[in-house]
Amino acid sequence: MKKVFLALGITALLFTSCELSETPKATATEDDIFGTESGLKTYSYSFYNNITSGSDAFKGDAMADYGAVNSLNNFLMDGSYSAETSSGWSWSALRNINHFITKLEGSDLGQDVKNNYLGIARFFRAWFYYDKVVRFGDVPWVETPLSVDDKEVLYGKRDSRVLVMDKIMADLDFAYANIASGSSDGTLITKWTAMGLKSRIALFEGTYRKYHNELNLGSSANQYLQLAAAAAEEVMSKGPHSLNTAQGVELSQRQLFISEKPVTNEVMLAVAFSSELAILNDANWWWTSATYGPRYSLVRPFINIILNEDGTPYTDRPGFMAEEFFEETQNRDTRLSQLIRTPGYTRAGVATPPNFASHTYTGYQAIKYTMDDPSYDNGGTNTNSVPLMRFAEILLNFAEAKAELGTLSVADWTRSIGALRERSGITGGTKVLPTKVDTYLQKTFFPSVTNPILLEIRRERQVELALEGFRFNDLKRWKRGELMAQLPWTGIYVPALDKLMDLDHDGKPDVVFYDGSKSGPSITVPAGVAKVAIGGKASNFQTMTSTNHLEWFKAQPRTWYSDGRQYLYPIPANSLVLNPDLGQNPGW
Repeated sequence: MKKVFLALGITALLFTSCELSETPKATATEDDIFGTESGLKTYSYSFYNNITSGSDAFKGDAMADYGAVNSLNNFLMDGSYSAETSSGWSWSALRNINHFITKLEGSDLGQDVKNNYLGIARFFRAWFYYDKVVRFGDVPWVETPLSVDDKEVLYGKRDSRVLVMDKIMADLDFAYANIASGSSDGTLITKWTAMGLKSRIALFEGTYRKYHNELNLGSSANQYLQLAAAAAEEVMSKGPHSLNTAQGVELSQRQLFISEKPVTNEVMLAVAFSSELAILNDANWWWTSATYGPRYSLVRPFINIILNEDGTPYTDRPGFMAEEFFEETQNRDTRLSQLIRTPGYTRAGVATPPNFASHTYTGYQAIKYTMDDPSYDNGGTNTNSVPLMRFAEILLNFAEAKAELGTLSVADWTRSIGALRERSGITGGTKVLPTKVDTYLQKTFFPSVTNPILLEIRRERQVELALEGFRFNDLKRWKRGELMAQLPWTGIYVPALDKLMDLDHDGKPDVVFYDGSKSGPSITVPAGVAKVAIGGKASNFQTMTSTNHLEWFKAQPRTWYSDGRQYLYPIPANSLVLNPDLGQNPGW
């Protein structure tokens, strides 16, 4: 980051990929690295490459309940995922971090310098272990660089998530206390990033323990929820970050995702790209292509929960299910038009409705990460930075933790959920606690939640953080994995087949849907109008519901096993061969 994500080649000190028992290889001597602050700084850049692949940061929700795609992930297909195909049990990044910590602790450098870089290393160790716990549950806690002689650890059992989570919290507390504040261009961690990560992890663990009774850890759930609320409060009250409002209600949120330089008043950590260094991402290509990406399309049940601009539920509108695309997008929370192509959206000055010809299946085509210039669409040429943590998430973590604890006040709501809604142009309910349950939101997403405050906070999280990589983990911690299989992948309302539809009401038809059992539409179709077959042999995955809504992939069932095994991934079979004492996760 500080050009680490930009220029991987500058890290001449980067170690080759290694496992727990391997010795790292470096092209510089340890005196060069650990004897100077510049050496530590350069080494520490290697840690950033482990938290995400820069070119994949905008694909975090590639597998989500609200994303219709052209090919199901094997994880959601009955019998297609197993211990033999599992992955993620890699420890080379941890070996790199622990080697750094051990050598630095013995360095002769000043204690303040050492503590700063120890804080950075422990931040990344915490993030590494958080990912492992989320994926596998219990994992071995290792805080030294192992050698081949450390057989007790190498061939030992997994440690409990209780121990590992306690260690993660300790690492983040050390990071917050010792990382030098300094200035940041948004690509390097700061002490505030450490506290933000603590709020993220503690919220995950607190809610996971609360809703997953099988762990028998419910008695400690509130401890983590309190940690989450306190960490978020620390960032909100003492940190330098705030919501970006500079571009007004219609663009301030999306600007965070299409700016070349991170918008650092809100963005706390980002992956940056540069045309000068020829380090680019392929967001436009992935989000607009007919063949390169998964033709990712958001679905109607998710779009339905985005509020009206007056703060009332969209689904309270009379006849909302029969509203055509233009009507359903009017007078809504502006995050709808910052998330998908809506009427009025232009590219290179040209009105650009959802592209049924080569991308969207449902009509809800995402624009959150895509540059508006179409010249970026045909390859990896994007230069926009991609946020990994931003202040909006901290507000959401704060509100949810306090709501779960039953301590959220009107003032808390106003400074968190209310502030987010005001930023997006919502005029009602931003300074009062909700008292009425939205039955559509409850029935569709969270039937067991009866608290209107908690329901609204979950709505807000879904909308504000859409496509940012949180969704699957949120469903796991809320124990709502069933949505991955059950949420209908439905789309826009189509009043009739063989009818030209002008999606954006610009006077030009955009698409016609026709009976797929026939050779084509029964009407004359002007040039440039997309022709979409519904059902029939020509398009057995594009169908229509009984209420005349598009539906995608109904012919391919998604699977969420009733035994809940998918809340964790299986330990890879080859790792169990090497160490049977690891044990396998339930159901796998």
